[in-house]
Amino acid sequence: MNNRNCGDNDCVDVNVTANIGECNNTLATPITTPAGERILRVPVTLQELTVSTNLVANIHFPEPVLEIKDIKKRVKIVQCRLLIPGTASANPFPAATTPFQLFIKGFVRKNIQYASPMPDSTANCVSSELRSLTVDVPFECVTTITSFLTPPQLPFFNTRSEFDFFRAQDLGVGFPEKDQLLSSDLSQFHQVSTQFYNQLPFCELISSNITEWDEAVDRTPLPNHQPFEEGSFQNLVEKMFLQFTVKVLQNQQVRVQAL
Repeated sequence: MNNRNCGDNDCVDVNVTANIGECNNTLATPITTPAGERILRVPVTLQELTVSTNLVANIHFPEPVLEIKDIKKRVKIVQCRLLIPGTASANPFPAATTPFQLFIKGFVRKNIQYASPMPDSTANCVSSELRSLTVDVPFECVTTITSFLTPPQLPFFNTRSEFDFFRAQDLGVGFPEKDQLLSSDLSQFHQVSTQFYNQLPFCELISSNITEWDEAVDRTPLPNHQPFEEGSFQNLVEKMFLQFTVKVLQNQQVRVQAL
């Protein structure tokens, strides 16, 4: 390690180490909960399903394209929401065969690597530059989950209840002295409200599979008597069959037996 004076701003050079060796370790005894019945709040798998959808997109390139070299794809889910109704029942778990709708929204990120012809091409050879274009192809669909491995816990309704107190008031001038106004007091307001902070189901993306077909729709021969079989295009029609697997989960309290 380099020597430094303590008067310097940095007394130790942390970017240089004298030795990187193996560190010793010993097993530590973990602290566990006592044996017996316990209740854990853990993510519970409600269902795991494979969703299929179709996509069609028109892609325009900023310059002529000689040929497509490679296309890298990645599925991204931006919304995966299980629509479940509220319940006033003491048992918030519906039957496992109760259907619910799953709304899914996302896009396929595509990075297209392509060769663009250069103006100095000749009749014998074509010069080109490698370039790339990144586009997002959106999709949105709704699928129905007809059965669950574990039923979702339905949210409890919030409640608000008002109550009043009886009050007797004098009627004033123009009414018999012994008569009174019997009602509640409009100058007061009383309410009891209850809020439930329910657990929202969420999703995890497990895998995806894409089958695509890309076809140029405006391919024309290269100019200046370049090789007759060569051409370029700037517009592409893309058809995709998309399949992806998602896991729908919800944090629930589970009763387990600790050993």
